[in-house]
Amino acid sequence: MLKTTCLLIPKLPLGLPGFEAALSYSKVGGENVVNISLDTSENSINMKGRKSLKLFCLSLQAKMSRPVQSRRLEGVDKNIWVEFVKLAATYSTVNLGQGFPDFPPPDFLKEALVTALSGENHMLHQYTRAFGHPPLVKILAQLFEKLLGQELDPMTNVMVTVGAYQALFCCFQAFVDEGDEVIIIEPFFDCYEQMVTMAGGTPVFVPLRPKAPENGKMMSSADWKLDSAELASKFNERTKAIVLNSPNNPLGKVFSRGELELIADLCVKHDVLCISDEVYEWLVYDGKEHIRIASLPGMWDRTVIIGSAGKTFSATGWKVGWTVGPNRLLQHIRTVHQNSVYHCATAAQEAVAQGFQRELMLYGKPDSYFVQLPKELQKKRDWLVQSLDAAGMKPIIPEGTYFLLADISNFKSDVPDVPNSDEPYDSRFAKWMVKNKGLAAIPLSAFYCGAHKNNYSHFIRFCFAKEEATLKAANDILQKWKQEKTSS
Repeated sequence: MLKTTCLLIPKLPLGLPGFEAALSYSKVGGENVVNISLDTSENSINMKGRKSLKLFCLSLQAKMSRPVQSRRLEGVDKNIWVEFVKLAATYSTVNLGQGFPDFPPPDFLKEALVTALSGENHMLHQYTRAFGHPPLVKILAQLFEKLLGQELDPMTNVMVTVGAYQALFCCFQAFVDEGDEVIIIEPFFDCYEQMVTMAGGTPVFVPLRPKAPENGKMMSSADWKLDSAELASKFNERTKAIVLNSPNNPLGKVFSRGELELIADLCVKHDVLCISDEVYEWLVYDGKEHIRIASLPGMWDRTVIIGSAGKTFSATGWKVGWTVGPNRLLQHIRTVHQNSVYHCATAAQEAVAQGFQRELMLYGKPDSYFVQLPKELQKKRDWLVQSLDAAGMKPIIPEGTYFLLADISNFKSDVPDVPNSDEPYDSRFAKWMVKNKGLAAIPLSAFYCGAHKNNYSHFIRFCFAKEEATLKAANDILQKWKQEKTSS
């Protein structure tokens, strides 16, 4: 006699003789269950049917009822990009939301990848050194020696990662323990908070606050500043690290030397690490200088620099990133790396190495991609600023990156506010805009912690690393929108 009680599933295989009569149903602890009691002797049911029944019962019993999600994932499952990428794909004719160029990488980089894939060196199709393809770490070490004025060992001071995203993950896993605090400057790239939380740490937020520009000038990202006393108050004995993102996504702010010295002094005073996300290091405008905080006194020994070939060479899908820093820090990042992804695509690393070899030879010269790209992007920035301003939005001119923010306060007649709504206004506005106007952008509230999401929810972020035709199509939408508002 076979007896068992199992969780009820929607469809039961009731094709065996007498099987229906063997079932009864009940509730146990609020769950629907099926009770099975059947004579499985040779005389009652044939051998094939008996095996089927036993397998069926075992499959029911195998269903897990215990929680499977680890505590480290609690509260980090929501992601703004999943929702807005889907919206853009469904409704958008013009996507200025997600941050990637819609123009190709430079020809020299594409040609280097083709050569790596189709050339005679078949080892480029196999594993390379786990911590970075030797040609790539060597050329990165040469470049950063020039940029930092610091002698570097390519095998210990540079590590290649699967994009800057993995570099960030490795840093937080390597350095953050349960109870450690990590200071994050708002607005911030959204993964910082989740990665700190997953590592067991506590994110501590300090905002950049906008100051009204003088003489009615258009606001710049330089007008958003840290309050020095407020920043200092966030440091204590539990502070393990601060995350610095300069140039900043989403604001486009390039931190000044004075601002970096303030952060550096506090790091040295409190013996705190600095995770310096510098993926937009080459994308600065109007003669602005990108200063690397690791070059300041006392900071090399406590800083990990994070970079991205995707942002540097307009090839975000290649997912090649790196960390640069002292061996005493990178040795722990290597441990996380070797026990997670282990290795990055060899051919892509080879092509990026060739790209950097070219740029090092042309460093500072007009033909350098690092000179040409920011010039082209500055033109696109200025064009989009004028377009948004003419449409009635109030753009904030970025000093760096390929993003800019726009104040949408003048458009509340199109999308009225909903008092006491759990969803920030900018999020509802961005969803309405992509559905009704075919123009995609990202709400600024996505770059703030939960407690601060409504503080600056009258801004949305646009990406201007787009073809001229894409930006023109966006302008057409904005101008038509303005005409509709004027005539209504």
